[in-house]
Amino acid sequence: MSFEVLFFAVLAGGWLAGRLFERLKLPAVLGMTLFGVLLAILAPLFAGENGQVWPGGFWELVPFLKSLALVVILLRAGLGISRRELQRAGLPALLMTFIPCLLEGFALTALLMWLLDFSFFTAGLTAFMLAAVSPAVVVPSMLDLRSRGLGQRNGIITVILAGASVDDVFAITMFTVFLGLAEGAAVPVLAGEAGLGVSAAAAAGPGTLGTLLGLPLALFGGLAIGLLLGLVLAWWFKKHHESIRATEKMLLLLASALFLVQIGNWFHLAALLGVMAVGFVLLEKAETVAHELAAKLGKIWIFAQILLFVIIGLSLELPALQAVGGKALLALALGLAARSFGVLLATWPSAMSLKERWFCVIAYLPKATVQAALGGVALAAGLPEGRLILAIAVLAIVVTAPLGLIGIRLGARYLLD
Repeated sequence: MSFEVLFFAVLAGGWLAGRLFERLKLPAVLGMTLFGVLLAILAPLFAGENGQVWPGGFWELVPFLKSLALVVILLRAGLGISRRELQRAGLPALLMTFIPCLLEGFALTALLMWLLDFSFFTAGLTAFMLAAVSPAVVVPSMLDLRSRGLGQRNGIITVILAGASVDDVFAITMFTVFLGLAEGAAVPVLAGEAGLGVSAAAAAGPGTLGTLLGLPLALFGGLAIGLLLGLVLAWWFKKHHESIRATEKMLLLLASALFLVQIGNWFHLAALLGVMAVGFVLLEKAETVAHELAAKLGKIWIFAQILLFVIIGLSLELPALQAVGGKALLALALGLAARSFGVLLATWPSAMSLKERWFCVIAYLPKATVQAALGGVALAAGLPEGRLILAIAVLAIVVTAPLGLIGIRLGARYLLD
């Protein structure tokens, strides 16, 4: 199969599958993922004369494409969170960023050790890969509810948007810490190859102690360079607002954010936290430009999400999925129960009614984006459980994405004013 044929199949087939699933009132990303699985099954039929199924260099390009998709969704998230809204949301928004993620992550760690005999470090990286809520499902749904005036009274939409966005960065950072504990001094190379942009490991030297000591530096360093880049871009965009088209601004922003990810890989900083901070600063310092950029990034995301979710489907090996099926489903269900308890706990100090708090629980169920981006990292890192971890990631997308989207739609109707 030539690269041109594969590129056409991924984009055209992924788009058609997404539209079909939207017609069925299901998440488009689910259709894209399943199309990727189908394409992987059928691909050997189109192998070249030398028996090669995939074009040369394709899988080397995959980590960059995943990194690009993560950057786009985090920039969109940052551009959608204003300081005024955060102040209005208050303590619940802060608590939602880490309490549900931590409870689900550590619950899943114990469950994966028990059910699948994973080591502590392997279970931990798998758990926090799974613990991230999906911006691809949550953010568009919340923005749609906001445009319809639902959930405004107690800042529910803002709490969910802010919490879900930072929840992802928190989960990715914890994932990388556990990857560092599992791989030791080799992690910075592996994290860079995976396109994570978050490599807390080895910041203070190799081994477990160095990984743990380097975590605060990685977080604050990533946030600092993101804030600095945001201030520089805000000044530049405001100064040249009339002379630079919105598309050119978007390209400069995207290139700068991708370079920020590379800086994070070089210096072992939590660069994805910085990427979201860039969007936050732009909205604060150059609001008009920020709205232009958000609209342009929404169009880029159409392309990026097709690549991301079709590729995760292409990567799946069905025997690995069969090997973990029932036990993985049990772990996912119990992990979501722990996350739901965390959401109820985080929203306890708020003025939300019980119905509104249950809506927050539902909105925090779907998983897709981070699982698609990080599901193959353990396999690329050479961990023995890599294929099983990838299968669990795909299973999480297939089960929770439609469950969450349908729940959000029904919950908005019956639980929100």
